[in-house]
Amino acid sequence: MPSDVIEESMSLLERFVVLMYDRTSDTMEVNDARKQFFAHKSRALENIPPTQAALQQHIKRASLQGNCWNQTLVLNPELPIPSDWGWTKEASGWQPLWTTLPEASKSCHELIHCGFKKGCTGRCKCTKAALKCTALCACSGDC
Repeated sequence: MPSDVIEESMSLLERFVVLMYDRTSDTMEVNDARKQFFAHKSRALENIPPTQAALQQHIKRASLQGNCWNQTLVLNPELPIPSDWGWTKEASGWQPLWTTLPEASKSCHELIHCGFKKGCTGRCKCTKAALKCTALCACSGDC
C-alpha cells in the first residue's frame, strides 16, 4: 500500500468530483470549483465540492478500507496505522479526520462584522472577537 495518495491519482479524482457536482464544468481542481460554484453560480455550501484537504482525507479513509477488505482472507494481515490514513485517535476511539484545514470560523475573521452605525459598544461582534471594525461593518470601521 502506498504511503500517501499519488498526485496523479489525486488529480483524476479531483476532476471526477468536480464533474459530479457540475457535469459541464471545465474546472480541474476542487478548490477552484468551490470558488466558481459559490461566487459565480450562487450555490449553497452544501452544493459545492469538498475542499482539496477534505477530499484527500476521504480518499485516504476509503483507501484504508479497501486495503482492509483486500486482506480479509489473510491469516495475519498487515494493516496500516489508521492515523496515517484519515483517522485520529481520541478517548472514545478512532474518529475521522475531516480536514487538515483550520475551522473557517476561526480563520475568517475578516467576515465578522457588526450592525452598529456608530459608537460600537460591548455588544459589538467585532469587539467581542477582539477585532477592529472593518468596511463590512455598518459603521464602516469608523468607530
